[in-house]
Amino acid sequence: MARGIALRSLPSVKRAPLAGNYPAAVSLALLALCPFLVLSAASALFRDVLMRDLSTGVVGVALASGLSNAGYAFGAVASADLVQRIPARRVYLACEALFVVGSLLAMSAPGIVVHIIGRVGQGVATGMLLVAALPPLVTNHGPEKLPSTAAVISLGLFGIVTLGPLVGGLAASFAAWRVVFAVVAALGAAGFVMGLLAFERRDPPAPSMGFDNFGIPLAIAATVLPFLGVSFLSGGSFSSPAFAVPVGAGLVALVGIVVAQYFKQRPLMPMRLIAHTLPVSGILTAMVTGAAFSTLVELAEVYAISVARYPPLVVGALLTTQLVGIAVAAWLFKVALGSRWLPILAFGGLAVVAAAAALLLTLSPSTAHIVVPIAGLLLGFGAGAGVTPALFMAGLSAPSTKLGPTFALVELLRSVAAFLVAPILLHLAQTGGDLPAGIGRAATITLVILVGGGAAAVTVLLLGGKRPHAPDLETWLDGDTPAYDSPRFAAAIRS
Repeated sequence: MARGIALRSLPSVKRAPLAGNYPAAVSLALLALCPFLVLSAASALFRDVLMRDLSTGVVGVALASGLSNAGYAFGAVASADLVQRIPARRVYLACEALFVVGSLLAMSAPGIVVHIIGRVGQGVATGMLLVAALPPLVTNHGPEKLPSTAAVISLGLFGIVTLGPLVGGLAASFAAWRVVFAVVAALGAAGFVMGLLAFERRDPPAPSMGFDNFGIPLAIAATVLPFLGVSFLSGGSFSSPAFAVPVGAGLVALVGIVVAQYFKQRPLMPMRLIAHTLPVSGILTAMVTGAAFSTLVELAEVYAISVARYPPLVVGALLTTQLVGIAVAAWLFKVALGSRWLPILAFGGLAVVAAAAALLLTLSPSTAHIVVPIAGLLLGFGAGAGVTPALFMAGLSAPSTKLGPTFALVELLRSVAAFLVAPILLHLAQTGGDLPAGIGRAATITLVILVGGGAAAVTVLLLGGKRPHAPDLETWLDGDTPAYDSPRFAAAIRS
C-alpha cells in the first residue's frame, strides 16, 4: 500500500498536445529556422536605409551582419553541447524566447550598438534551434516520412532564403526594415507557441556529460574572430591588421577545434566518426557550394543595383526565380534520398552553381534583366541540390543518435566558408574603380573555387574505392548504426 501511495504521489509528466504530429513538427522546425535565414538574405538590400536610420556607416552595418552570422555558427556548436545535458524542449523554448527578444531589440534600436546586440541574439538563437529542432524532425517519424522531411529541410534551409532579396527590396523601397523585424519577432513568438504544443518531452541523452572547457572557447574564437575581421574589411583593406589578425587567429582556432574533436575521447562533435569517405566528400561539397551560392547572389545584387541601376525591389523580384530551382531540387532530393544517387545529386548541384557563375560573366546593363533571373534559377537549384544532400551524406554516415552534433559540425564549417568567402570576394569586386570588371573577377574566382572544390570532393569519393550505394534508413533510425557503409578515407590507396 505504501508503495502504491508513493507511486501515485509522483508528479505526472504531461505530454505536449501535438507531440508526434508530423505537420506540427514540420511547422515547429520551419518557424525555428526560416525567419533568421530570410533576414540574412534580405539585409544587404536595405543596408542604405538602415545606415540612415541608425546614423551609422558601412562598418556598423557589416558588424551587425557579420556578428549575427558568427552567432549562428557558434549557436549550433553550443546547442550540440547543451542538448546532451538539458532536455531539447527546454533549449528550444529558451532559444525561441531569445530570438523574440533579439528581434525586438534590433527592431526598436535607436542606434547601431543595440541593433548589433539584437542581431547577435537572433543568430545565436537560430544556430541553437537548428540542432535542437532538426534532429527530432528527422529521426522521430519513421523511415517512410524521411524523404518528405529531407525535402522540407531543403526548402526550409534554402527555399525560404530565396525570398530574402524580395523582402529586402520591399523594405528598402518603403523604408520598412523595422516592419520586417517586427514580423520576424511575431514568427519567433509563433515558434515558441508551437514548441509548447508540439515539442516532445524527452530526457537528455547524457545528463552527466561535463561542459567542454576546451571546445566551446575554441568555437567562440573560430566564429567570432573571422567574422569580426571580415566586417572591418568593408572599411579597410586586405593588408589592414584589423582584418588579417582576427581572420588568421580565427582560422587557426577552427583547425584547432577540428583536430581536438578528432582526438577527444568524448567529443562535442563526432569528428572521428565522420572522418571517412562519404562525409568528407559531402562536407567539401556543402562548403564549396554554399560559399559560392552566397557569393554569386550578392554579386548579382550589386551588379543589378550599382551597374544596371535597378531599384532594390526590382532586383529582389528578379532573383525570386531561385525559389523555382529550389523546389525542383527539393523534389529530386526526396526521390534520391533512399537511393545510391544522393552523392551524384550533390555533385550535380555544385556543377549547376558553377554554370550560374559562368553565366554571370556575361552580364551587361542591357541583358541583366534576363541573365539575373536565369542565374537565380540555376543558383536556387544548385544550392538545393548541392548543400542539403551533402549535409545528409555526412548525417547518414554517423549514427542517428549523433545527428545533432554532426549537423553542428557541418554547419560550423559551412557557415565559416560561406560567410568568409562572400564578403572577401565582394570587397575584391568593389575595389579598383571598375565595378563591372571587379564583379567579373570575383565571379571568375568563384568559378575556380567551384571547379577545384568539386574536383577534390569527387576525388575523395573515388579514392574510397566503393561505388555509391543506397543508405539503410530503417537500421539508421533504429539505433547506433550508420545508414551508409562508408569506406575509410582513401581506402583504395591504403589497400
